[in-house]
Amino acid sequence: MQDNWPSDADGDVLRRLASHDFDFSASHSIDFNVDFESWPPSPEFVTTLKIQYPKLQVFEPTDGYRGYIQFVVEAKVTYELVMFVQGTVSSLAAPYGGICESWGVMSE
Repeated sequence: MQDNWPSDADGDVLRRLASHDFDFSASHSIDFNVDFESWPPSPEFVTTLKIQYPKLQVFEPTDGYRGYIQFVVEAKVTYELVMFVQGTVSSLAAPYGGICESWGVMSE
């Protein structure tokens, strides 16, 4: 499986998960983040994203950290899924100065 992952940041994350015996056959809560050029994000964008991904939280900026939106996808972790979600959400966020290019999942 890991031989098929590209040599990019997302493939690297998958390889790290595999090295820790991550169970790719099970569904997991996958956290995706949307970052913005300026804060706060458009309420219109937040509402639109929340319709598609109800498990959504807005994290306000604190102590030098930029704010971001995090949403959760319940699914099996695959490179294709990660690319699809990041691509579609980035396209949706671009008119509002946003991009979705980071994600994570807790391994047990």
